[in-house]
Amino acid sequence: MHEHLDALEQRMHQLQQAMRRAQLARDSDQVQQLRGELRRAQRAWDALFAQTEEGEESNTSDGGENSAPAQDAPAEPQTLLPAREQVHQVLTLLAVPAAPKLISTVHEAFFAGGLAPSRLTSLRRDEERSYRSAPGARPYYLCPALTSDLLSPARGLLTVSTWSLEHRIVGPLSARVHFLTSALNIADAAERLDMTTLPLPVRQLLVRYAQNIPGAQPPMPHPGPAVAPLDLALLRRAAEDELTLHTASDTTTRTQAAARARSQLDAAALLFGGSFQSARRLRSVP
Repeated sequence: MHEHLDALEQRMHQLQQAMRRAQLARDSDQVQQLRGELRRAQRAWDALFAQTEEGEESNTSDGGENSAPAQDAPAEPQTLLPAREQVHQVLTLLAVPAAPKLISTVHEAFFAGGLAPSRLTSLRRDEERSYRSAPGARPYYLCPALTSDLLSPARGLLTVSTWSLEHRIVGPLSARVHFLTSALNIADAAERLDMTTLPLPVRQLLVRYAQNIPGAQPPMPHPGPAVAPLDLALLRRAAEDELTLHTASDTTTRTQAAARARSQLDAAALLFGGSFQSARRLRSVP
């Protein structure tokens, strides 16, 4: 458990450094976001420290009699934050709808603790049940993206209820727009870390993005096996250049779909989508 405390302490130090840089840049929105992440990390550290302290007191009171069995069967690492808060952290960083696999990968790269995609299987259903039983009781809900044609839940894409409706709708070009946008946001998050000691999972994630964006990678210095080069400035320029080709059309599609959704769906359906039974009718109504 001590290694998780170390990971949280390292994360808090990174957040503190990022807050100072954001403050110097007079980016109040970024400071506020980082402060929220720091508070959540501090709460997780407090809870984990208390568990560690209780465990040590328990071992002392037992007089060491149970120490050998405990070493033979170590307990599994405990989750630092609830899954929904971990997902919210990642979606806030990405700022676009995302699939569970990407959420898990980004969480592993930037945050402490693991987040298996399988843990997100029932999360959306739980969020919808919570909303319908007590609408607005939570500050945010994790909800599916909505398709622009049917206004129904998009399979395997999670968003945050506090995002605008236009932001939560996906059209034919949205997958590429979201990929490019998330590449930019991940590059920004990486730059808030110490670039001289960039964690390997973050570097690997950025390289995978660069490999799928034309012109985002510098040429390999030598042929043959080598570490893939990474140039954040080049990655950012390539992503921004391609975004200019798709953004206007994608925005128009999502804006029109959002206007149609507001006129046809109730409050719950605006978050969690219309029923599949009514999808054909909703698509046909102007």
